[in-house]
Amino acid sequence: MPKLILISGPSCIGKSPLVKGIGTLCPKVAETLETLVLTTDRLRRPGEEDGKAYHFRTRKELEKLRKDKGHVVVDNRGDLHALELAAIDRIHATGRHALYEGNPRMPAALREAGVLDRYDTCSVFLSPLSRDEVRAAQEAGLDIEALVTDIQRRKLLHRATRQEGILSRPDLDDIETRATSAYGELREAWRYDVVVPLHDGEGHDNWSRFGLPIGSARAAIRTVAALISGRHTDGKEYWEADLLQ
Repeated sequence: MPKLILISGPSCIGKSPLVKGIGTLCPKVAETLETLVLTTDRLRRPGEEDGKAYHFRTRKELEKLRKDKGHVVVDNRGDLHALELAAIDRIHATGRHALYEGNPRMPAALREAGVLDRYDTCSVFLSPLSRDEVRAAQEAGLDIEALVTDIQRRKLLHRATRQEGILSRPDLDDIETRATSAYGELREAWRYDVVVPLHDGEGHDNWSRFGLPIGSARAAIRTVAALISGRHTDGKEYWEADLLQ
């Protein structure tokens, strides 16, 4: 039976390369998936095609969708993102799983609206720390919020520097906004079916530099592919609600 697959986590955790990596390492699993394309009012980036990365629309059009019960609209750091609910059913009608890959704000909104109750779901949160690492940091008296922020800041800076070279002040401000959001997003990880630790952030060499995914990137790809297929995997974790409270 087709599922609604939700893969989420902080910015630059590696969501997009993980989904791409499933196509590389587990092509039969990738064939069972079709990605949900959201509508957004943010500016189109170089190389993005309308209807593939996103449906690009105006702010006014997105604001109108807030009143449409057939859409769920969220504010993603100032940009509006909308998901057409009928798109899930259209994908399921083909026999494929409908895949959402993105920021935790959309899964939270779908949960609050009761949408997740209508479908057989598999929700996966990608975390920059394992449960054991969180516990070890707590026992060491470390500031977990500062730790998570620093980890994601370094990943974001690495990715942006590779993409842009010299970074502008707006680039740095955006990185800081994303990095400081990571801990709050991580506190929602327990609401997902499983948590999968992923240390190799987006832009890390381990995704494709060596001809195939290696390291934590490879392990996470294998784990998520197994979860989608309903197969046993040791790479998943279950987080209690008060782990980061």
